[in-house]
Amino acid sequence: MGKIKPKRVEMAKRPVEERIKSFDEVALGYTEEEAIKEAERCLLCPKPTCVPACPVHIDIPGFIKWIQKGDFLQAVKVIKQDNPLPAVCGRVCPQEDQCEGSCVMGRKFEPIAIGRLERFVADYEAKVGNIEVQPVKEKRAEKVAIVGSGPSGLVCASQLAQMGYKVTVFESLHEFGGVLVYGIPQFRLPKDIVKREVEYIRKLGVEFVKNFFVGRTRTLDELMEEDGYEAVFIGTGAGLPRFQGIPGENLLGIYSANEFLTRINLMRGYKFPEYDTPVKVGNTVAVIGAGNVAMDAARSALRSGAKKVMILYRRTEKEMTARAEEAENAMEEGIEFHFLVNPVRYHGDENGWVKEVEVIKMRLGEPDESGRRRPIPIEGSEYRIPVDTVVVAIGQVPSPIIAQTTKGLKRHERRGTLLANEKTFATTKKGVFAGGDVVTGAATVILAAGAGKDAAKYIDYYLKNKDKPNIWEELTNS
Repeated sequence: MGKIKPKRVEMAKRPVEERIKSFDEVALGYTEEEAIKEAERCLLCPKPTCVPACPVHIDIPGFIKWIQKGDFLQAVKVIKQDNPLPAVCGRVCPQEDQCEGSCVMGRKFEPIAIGRLERFVADYEAKVGNIEVQPVKEKRAEKVAIVGSGPSGLVCASQLAQMGYKVTVFESLHEFGGVLVYGIPQFRLPKDIVKREVEYIRKLGVEFVKNFFVGRTRTLDELMEEDGYEAVFIGTGAGLPRFQGIPGENLLGIYSANEFLTRINLMRGYKFPEYDTPVKVGNTVAVIGAGNVAMDAARSALRSGAKKVMILYRRTEKEMTARAEEAENAMEEGIEFHFLVNPVRYHGDENGWVKEVEVIKMRLGEPDESGRRRPIPIEGSEYRIPVDTVVVAIGQVPSPIIAQTTKGLKRHERRGTLLANEKTFATTKKGVFAGGDVVTGAATVILAAGAGKDAAKYIDYYLKNKDKPNIWEELTNS
């Protein structure tokens, strides 16, 4: 191994002046030489602390060992035993808070760039066109429905298919991938990458059905009682936008981040007029919030023609929930950050379009339930900022439609999330499991993927023991 190298191998990025003019991917990935060099920094710990910190428990030293040997295809095989979405997770997971945050090297030096290595081997596999699908050892008769094709649904489907079940994924939109296609911009996660990962899962034997809105096209009860699905996993995410409920929020030119990003990403608004999805983006754009969604919206607005884009956030840079890498990219690209301000009213012109956002200055008090210091308004400090467009990115909640159309399926009264056992993912309706953002509220791709993987184990256990007395009580009370 030689002398320990304290610094990780940097990954090339598209130059700022070039990247702000297109939706092309910003991070360019490792070369083979760079990947091996970074992998050689890994100590291959016999008791790795990175693995338990990964929500899908990838054998991280196992795959990095193969990179050190130059066998990239074997490396990706190791990853896919636990995660069918390596090209996605290598790009968008917050590794700094999970596997890399627990890396032994990180105690004294820079942690191993696990996410970059995961992305590299997945991209290498696609480049050489040698994507292998392991044959299913045992075929089972039971049918399982997956509602939603986001990360939790995709991972749950892949795991169940490998166990031999007949799995069908129902997606309400016209493309598969959920938040991976409608929420995350092309410059961070190219759509072809998502399609590639979906195709891999399809090759495992999973059936995909699009434009099928469970709760409208067919109810969940109909799928189970009439169509023969013996278990269901709900992974529909949290796609319903939240607003602040302040005066003027219904003015034209004010978007939810959900609508703004869906128009640009899923409906190809970034390719207008080639795709007939106009997105009105003015010269001056304000984005409310400072999470990853806010960064995506701000950077998308810049690429859509805005001359000035601002992030308005009620706390300070220290409390931002966005990944440090994404905030850094936004700052490099010229996004302005206005901290300790909060909108209190929007003002419009004579045609009903937003023209100003009125904000109030804030100060930080004691920590709240999130562990971050609570923002407190400073009385009399209001002022106005001229804007043409506003994107509200302060979080999302799950759609209530499936719960409203399903007998016995209960939601959390305040949060609107589905009630499910934290360990087994069993809901209040027998045979129905749920995981990811629809249970936790908006979180990360990898946490949703981890929920899908773990739920598959309990779905398998349920189906093999469904005739056992009190099986559902066992699962809901575990």
